Amino acid sequence: MSFIAQPVVALFVSLALGHLIGKIRIGSVEIGGVCGTLFVALAIGQLGVTISPDLKNVAFALFIFALGFTAGPQFFNNIRGGWRYGILSFVEVGTVLLLLAAAILVFGLDAGTTSGLFAGSATESAVLGTASEAMTRLALPVAEIERLQGNMATAYSITYLFGLVAIVVFTTQIGPLLLGINVREASAALARELGADDDTAKENGVPEIVSRGFRAGAIGGSSVGAFENTVNGVVTITQVGRSGSFDKATTDTMLEADDIVLVVGRRRAVIAISERLGAEVPMPPGANAPLVEREVVLTRQEVRGRRIRDLRRLASAELRRGVFISRIRRLGQNIPALPGTILEQGDILTLYGTEDAIARAGPELGHLLSPSAATDFVMLGLGIVAGLLLGELSLKIGALDLTLGTGGGALVSGLVFGWLHMHRPQSGAIPSEAAAFMKDFGLATFIAAVGLSVGPDAFALLKQYGLVLPVLSVLVSALPAVASLYIGHYLLRIEGPILLGAIAGQHCSTPSISALVSLAGNSIPVIGYTVTYAISNVLLPLMGPVVVAMAGLIG
Repeated sequence: MSFIAQPVVALFVSLALGHLIGKIRIGSVEIGGVCGTLFVALAIGQLGVTISPDLKNVAFALFIFALGFTAGPQFFNNIRGGWRYGILSFVEVGTVLLLLAAAILVFGLDAGTTSGLFAGSATESAVLGTASEAMTRLALPVAEIERLQGNMATAYSITYLFGLVAIVVFTTQIGPLLLGINVREASAALARELGADDDTAKENGVPEIVSRGFRAGAIGGSSVGAFENTVNGVVTITQVGRSGSFDKATTDTMLEADDIVLVVGRRRAVIAISERLGAEVPMPPGANAPLVEREVVLTRQEVRGRRIRDLRRLASAELRRGVFISRIRRLGQNIPALPGTILEQGDILTLYGTEDAIARAGPELGHLLSPSAATDFVMLGLGIVAGLLLGELSLKIGALDLTLGTGGGALVSGLVFGWLHMHRPQSGAIPSEAAAFMKDFGLATFIAAVGLSVGPDAFALLKQYGLVLPVLSVLVSALPAVASLYIGHYLLRIEGPILLGAIAGQHCSTPSISALVSLAGNSIPVIGYTVTYAISNVLLPLMGPVVVAMAGLIG
């Protein structure tokens, strides 16, 4: 046992076994690596493992800065223009604080237990970091602070699973029942309103952008450009085959009836124009057009809030020719790239088309991403230092001494640096894979350090409260969702599938949106999820110190 009690060994055993346990499913819900890591760390921590507080602080700073950096572009955009969905995040925060205040008054919960209940019920692990730091600032003996932090970790480990299951069941079962909708049918109907055909509306796996070969037929004798103009540029002829060879098509290329033309466009458009062409033919080897995919960060102010179909109308025929938006990624989630989809600043668009067409159109939308971008450690270091300095500032309101702390400061700094990078991507880069590693490893390491530091006395919490914490967890998880459901449906008039996605987002629940997308059969619910997720991912961690202060005042 002495080997496993070594801090480094204990840390990585917690990470490995924790993520293995995290793969266990309860129904369709995975426990998750973070919760699994805490379970293992709590068990190993009973051996008396000592983890340096500095390691815990470094891990949390990396996690919370990366969280802010990736959320920055969407957060500021949603605060400015996403109020219709974003208001649900404020409903979440307000309702949760009221429920926690009631729990403190009725059951006498201390600051640690309340913070753990908050983090677990809201399935927002970042709260543990901001609340834990707030406890270190309390005018209490070190032993008492450690007891509170132990209670926080134990309460979180008890309530997380109940909170997770509650929000997944609500968004996929109870919510649709209360709304009186069939999520799959409603999502398909919304997809059709946005311009999807029946196949795409019902199935995620059907490609929206397709290429097909046809005989030129009736359009023989006209130029490629003339034909494309007659169909308003919704499809592009990228190659023309004649006498056994295929060449790149330009707008001036003249067509003959026996030519084979390679047509690229959205599925619905290609099907619609096929009747104007000759017979469809299989494309021979070597005839595939040199089509590529490139990602661009949407920064152009004039494009923000526009629908995809509007771009083809606003752009010149030459600019739009040969390029299509095949995917849209928002906060790491794919949203439907349909003609009626509204674009937002910070969206990562995947452009599909010829190399020269993308090079021409990309800069008109924003900044083309370099696939070989490396982490800018100058920006990373300065950003975290700026956050730590910001966290030292405090504001006195009566008896309360409010401060962002290390976690809140690094989060705000990450938001600002992420927003700046969106507008100046040539500097300050943190590739999405690197940011994802910082978030995953930083959070898992922090959670493991918290669990390993918990002493045996923390389990007295189980005897003290019994079933109270699980029941409170379900209530704190479900009641804000119920409030948002009725506010979103009756006051904000949000469509059912999008509203359910927004409720999953206000809870920062990735398992919920995954289950909801699977239920819907397409990614329509993600439209609401990304807005509330961006806002709640900032608001909920910032509430950690507020909950600690509230428990101290009324407990």
